[in-house]
Amino acid sequence: MYNLVMKDLKLGINPLFFLVPVVLGALMLIPGWLYFIVLLYFCWITVPNTFGQFRSQNDLMFTSMMPVTKTDMVKARVLVIVILEMLHMLMAIIFGIINIRLYGEIPNDFFGPYPGFWGLCFVMYAVFNVFFIPMYYKTAYKFGGAALAGITGAMVFAGLAQWIGIQNSYVSDMFNGSGVHNVALQASLMIAGIVIFIALTMMAYRIAVKRFHKVEIQ
Repeated sequence: MYNLVMKDLKLGINPLFFLVPVVLGALMLIPGWLYFIVLLYFCWITVPNTFGQFRSQNDLMFTSMMPVTKTDMVKARVLVIVILEMLHMLMAIIFGIINIRLYGEIPNDFFGPYPGFWGLCFVMYAVFNVFFIPMYYKTAYKFGGAALAGITGAMVFAGLAQWIGIQNSYVSDMFNGSGVHNVALQASLMIAGIVIFIALTMMAYRIAVKRFHKVEIQ
C-alpha cells in the first residue's frame, strides 16, 4: 500500500501541484477576503487536473496489473487525496497565522483565519470527499461528474456557513468577535471539524471500496 501511495506521489501527480498550495496559500495574506476560496482551489484546480492526469496515464489499468487488492488501490488513492488536502490546509494555516500577525483584529465581514474557521474548512473538505470519492469509484475512471458533485457540495457548505456567519450575530461573535480569544471554544471548533473530516472521509472510503469491487477493469 505504501508503494501505491508513493507511485501516485512520485509518478502520477505533476510536481507543480505540490507547489500550488504554497502559491495559493499566500492568498490568505489578502486582508478581509473570503478565505474559504483559498481552500476551494484544491477542489477547483488540483483534483480535476490530477485525476485527469491519472486517466491520461491509464493509471487504473497499470495499477490493476500490480499484485495489489482493490481495497488497497482505493485506500492508497484516498490517502493521496487526504495528503494533498492537508498540504493545502497546512499552507493556508501558516499564511493565516501571518495574516493575524500582520493585520491584528481588522474588522472583517467574513470569517477570519482563526482555529474555528479551520474547523469549518475541515468539514468543507469532508463534504467534498463524501461526494467525490464514492462517486468516482463507481467507475474509477470517469471523474467529471464526481468532481462536479464534490465541488458543488463544498461550495454550498462554505456559502451557507459564511451566510450564517454574516446573518447571525452569535455565530459571527464566535468566529470573528470576542469568541476568537476563547481558546477552549476555538480549540473545540477545530477539533470537531477534524473529527467530522475523519468520520466522513472514512465513510466515503468504505462506500468507495464496496463500489470498486463491482467495477470490471478492462
